[in-house]
This record gives sequence, C-alpha cells and structure tokens, in this order.
Amino acid sequence: MYKILIADDEQKIREVLREYAEFEGHEVEEAVDGMQAMELAKNGEFDIIIMDIMMPRLDGFSACKEIRKFSSTPVLMLSARGEEYDKLFGFEIGADDYVVKPFSPKEILARVNAIIKRNQTQTIQNEVTIFEGLEINFTARDVKIDGEKIALTPKEYDLLFYLVRNKNIALSRNKLLETVWGYDFFGDDRTIDTHIKMLRNNLGEYRKYIVTLRGMGYKFEV
Repeated sequence: MYKILIADDEQKIREVLREYAEFEGHEVEEAVDGMQAMELAKNGEFDIIIMDIMMPRLDGFSACKEIRKFSSTPVLMLSARGEEYDKLFGFEIGADDYVVKPFSPKEILARVNAIIKRNQTQTIQNEVTIFEGLEINFTARDVKIDGEKIALTPKEYDLLFYLVRNKNIALSRNKLLETVWGYDFFGDDRTIDTHIKMLRNNLGEYRKYIVTLRGMGYKFEV
C-alpha cells in the first residue's frame, strides 16, 4: 500500500484518481492548490505526489520546485498542455514523469506503481568513480566536475549512474527507458533524448563521454 498525495484544483479529477487508487489499496490525501500540496508534503510522508501544473495560489511547477528543496518524493506532473518546453521544464525542476490530459486513470496508477517500484528497488553502489575531472560518488549521489559539485535532477542522476555502471556498452533508448524509468510501454524516445541533452549540458566538457549511437541509443564511452 502506498501513500499518495493528489494535488489538482479539479475536484472530479481528484475523485476519479482517489477512487482508482483506493481500489488498489492505497491511502490518498488531496490538495486543491500548489500551496496546500507543499504544506502537506512538508508535514507528511508520501510515496508519490500526483500534481497538476495549472493550479491557483501556487502552480504545480513552482510547488514541485519548492518540494524539491526538502524532499525527494517522486512527483508525477499532470498537464493539459503537451508542449516539449513544458515537459523539459518539468524534468529540469525534478519531476519524475509527465502526463498530458486527458488520461486514463489506469495509466496513471500503472505509472505510479512503476515509479515507486523503481525507487524502492534502486541499488546504490558503494564506490567513487573518476574519469579525468568527472567524479561520480554513487553512495552520496554526488557528481563533481573539476572538484566542484554540480546539481542534477533525480532522473539525471539515475540516467548518468546507469550509463556509467554500463560503460562502453551500447544501450538502446528502450533499454534506458525500461531500466531507468521502470517501464517500457508509456514512454517514448523523446523522454530519453531530452534527459540526455540536459545531462550533457550539466557535464560541460565531460559531455564527450556520452556518445550517441545513431538510430539506436547511447553509451558512456571511456
């Protein structure tokens, strides 16, 4: 059983998602805007937060950004807009997944199960790996460039760690999606490409280690 926070200003959406979640045995709390979602996230332990973007008082993007300052709880964003910019911005501020309305409640619950399962089963190796000035600490989830710690989103950490652990191995986009995101049905190639672009930007000159395999995927090549 998971504890889920559903934040959406549309009562009908909250009711439908609650009904499906409780049918699967999960505990649900509701928030009607971003401010209330942030306060509940501060005062309660949740396994995942399902949050709409367009909400009064404090929008979902802003709420997610604030929540990331004190919590690593997975966030699944909901939006009526499917523009790539919105998805990219959501991932940049730490969202774990992004679903465009209208959606199937069954799909949302499938994504919730996949996200939580991935977080619960993720293994962290007790080691530090260094490639020139790029230092990766798996235990602390730290990445440093020339001695300076850089900030990555949770998904960027997961993606980089998986690439490094499988260095010099060609990894298809489907494999990365299935392993890092925890499912292979709901995502698409653009999810991987967007995060690779973000990760490369953060790695600066050490972006050279992430090699594109045309028509296939990527690999961390050393």
